[in-house]
Amino acid sequence: MINLERNKLSLLISLSLAGAAAPALAQQAVDAGQLEEVSVMAQPIRDSQKAAIDAKRDADNTVDIISADTIGRFPDQNLADSLGRVPGLAIERDQGQARYINFRGAPFRYTSLAIDGLSIPGAENGRVPRFDSFPSVITSRIDSNKAIMADMPGSAVSGHINISTFDPFVKEGWAFSTDVGMGNQELGDGDIEKLALRTSWSNDNFGFSLFTSENSREQVTDNREYDIERTDSGEVLVNELDFRSYKVTREDRAYGGRFEFRGDGALERVFVSTLYNEFQDFEERNQIVFDFAGGAEAVGAPQATGAVAENQFALAGRALEYGLYENSTFTNTLGADFTLGDWHVESRLNFTETENNMFLPMPRSAGGFVMASFDVSDLLDPAVTGLFDPRAQAPIDVNEINYAVDLGMLIGTEMTIDATKFKLDAEREMQLFGQDAVVKTGFEMDAREADGFGMVFAYGGFPSDVNINDFATSEAWESQFSNGIAGATYYDNKGLRQAWSAAVGGLTLTPNDSQAIRLEEDITAGYAMVTTHYDWGNLVLGARVENTDYLSEGPTGNFEDSFTNVLPSAHLNVDLAEDVKLRMSVSTGVSRPTYAEWRGDDMVDFIQNSVSAGNPALEAEESIGADLSLEWYAGDASLLSAGLFSRSIDNVIYAQSDVIAGSAYLPEVGADYWVYTQYVNGSNGKMRGAEFNAIAQAADFLPALEGFGVSANLTLLDSEFETLDGTRHSLPGTSENIFNASVFYEMEGFSVRLNHQYRDDWLSTTENVGMNDYWAEQKRVDLSVSYDLPMDVFGAGVTLYANANNLTDEQDVRYTGDESNPNQVESYGRRYLAGFRMNF
Repeated sequence: MINLERNKLSLLISLSLAGAAAPALAQQAVDAGQLEEVSVMAQPIRDSQKAAIDAKRDADNTVDIISADTIGRFPDQNLADSLGRVPGLAIERDQGQARYINFRGAPFRYTSLAIDGLSIPGAENGRVPRFDSFPSVITSRIDSNKAIMADMPGSAVSGHINISTFDPFVKEGWAFSTDVGMGNQELGDGDIEKLALRTSWSNDNFGFSLFTSENSREQVTDNREYDIERTDSGEVLVNELDFRSYKVTREDRAYGGRFEFRGDGALERVFVSTLYNEFQDFEERNQIVFDFAGGAEAVGAPQATGAVAENQFALAGRALEYGLYENSTFTNTLGADFTLGDWHVESRLNFTETENNMFLPMPRSAGGFVMASFDVSDLLDPAVTGLFDPRAQAPIDVNEINYAVDLGMLIGTEMTIDATKFKLDAEREMQLFGQDAVVKTGFEMDAREADGFGMVFAYGGFPSDVNINDFATSEAWESQFSNGIAGATYYDNKGLRQAWSAAVGGLTLTPNDSQAIRLEEDITAGYAMVTTHYDWGNLVLGARVENTDYLSEGPTGNFEDSFTNVLPSAHLNVDLAEDVKLRMSVSTGVSRPTYAEWRGDDMVDFIQNSVSAGNPALEAEESIGADLSLEWYAGDASLLSAGLFSRSIDNVIYAQSDVIAGSAYLPEVGADYWVYTQYVNGSNGKMRGAEFNAIAQAADFLPALEGFGVSANLTLLDSEFETLDGTRHSLPGTSENIFNASVFYEMEGFSVRLNHQYRDDWLSTTENVGMNDYWAEQKRVDLSVSYDLPMDVFGAGVTLYANANNLTDEQDVRYTGDESNPNQVESYGRRYLAGFRMNF
């Protein structure tokens, strides 16, 4: 009876919304009296979970699905946040904001990203997907595929994420929705603004949708970085303390739409779609560095040991940056679906351009000489006090440090990828050995060109007619640390950059040939798969063949190569009972090097005394894996599941860094110590894990508690690979434990959800000597509350909502070796957002 009433309600709502556009028609369909008689309201959390669970149940592989309504009712800033709630997926953040996904504890590039089934290049280095700029307004659902099928890209070693965009034919006639929100970022008292608009129209044959989305967030990120060692006796040795305060404005926007014709004959549909999204991070950095090791060396004094020391010599440095990080994706698709005899055929032609740029002009002051006291008794809350100028024999504050030299530093990177893809898929039903079966086959051509340059550092003298100290303000640093630098104030970084640019006639960064990245890549793929249906379930057998041709250009010559990968897969889905499903899968994959890794040059940085060596001869990583899961569909909207998975990976790519004498690379630089980083292939990579997932609606078990529910998942992970010298490390991104839990209640239009996320420590990167930089465990507690008004407003259903993120005010900590040696801690405070959604 409850389901029947919900269906009636859905019908009445649809008719009433259509009536907003065509009142006469609506009056014929339903009158106000009928609407008033409805006493049972829909339950969006339950209904969206049911839709996602039903889709998971019907899938032929191991997949987790998130519906658009679920995304909208979590306090998520972007799709990365939403994906972080899926079993086995963990978030990696930048200054508190979710950006990347570690899919089952794997490096970022092991995950492929598709829009409406078409894979697109990662915005970073051609392989790494960014999820901090995709708006929820375009999303109807997200599929997180864990067992890879033959019709999915071979690059999906750990998983394949497909974002399905809004279908204008979901609702006939006009539809319009909007989401408007405003809020506050606690640290820095920053403004948060959110706006999303979507409209669509369709009849039996024609339909279109248009959307726009803009979000803006202002915040302060309070950052402390360290160079701390331990003596043989275990005492703290403070080499350097680095204090930074970032003023950040992050904006993302998206525009696009779809125009579609649906026919009744052999031509089923023709459509054209476009999506542009971009992310911009406007960043102001105020940074003061105290080099106690350098200060002691400069005066020939012994360096103090211990967590507390007074009146120590230190070399001081200052950096004041106003720069921009930005990335964008512009993807356009022309598609047609038609029947050809017994075959259903889908054809797609896609053009995608991604850009990823960074430009950080940074005035740097060096050679300050002070005496100071430090206290690192609390390693996560260091302090520097008692600044004293030994030359003037007088106490000073931080803005009165006298620097020996002012330099102008430009830091930048840039990459543009143009990709053209043609994809053709065909399937038909048939009898195979007396059983119903579906045969599917396809062909794909993907041509990409990458152009840009790697990380470039350029130094020069700062114009003498611009006095940096004139740009100091009286505004004190915003901080949640109890300690810090006494008297630290912000500078007018924007004004300083403008004065610098005007004095030199503009700021531009010109890379040399050794820093360039120019690469062409052509991937040709074909696949075939057969799904055979039995009374007890189905069996999916398939194979994919991918041929890769690439050309990497370098200053001393070009490197080109071609290789072919055969990627078989098998998926067995057994219905043990009406509500119990067993899944077993075997799949294979190939992960190609990023474009920076494949570049044909060595980037030499004389300022940092470092060399980063590309390696166009790198081999692609090859994987074979297995998945096993047991799923119990315990109720109308409840699920219990457990799974195991394993991946074996050969040719694991990692960055090997060593300290060398500069003369070993370039004789003219002498014997100074340099860091030489090169990309190489390791071996014997392994990923293993277990996943447990529970979605329980009280109504399915205890009707008296209808409205209450819980969603929880736990993932246990392990990974490792072997370097060329035989040592073993975990893969970057692998946390041993990932845990998510939500409790929620909804009834009569009101819903509240409290969510907790946790992941323990993980290797941050292999790009440092020793490969021992880790992020410490992270946890988040978020709250969302919403209320659906019981009446329409101007013919629209209205939902009021309020979200709160990071309620427990967590910090992000990174360390070297173990947690007794932190090298970074940053704080950014809580985030609050309130707004409304309207659906016409």
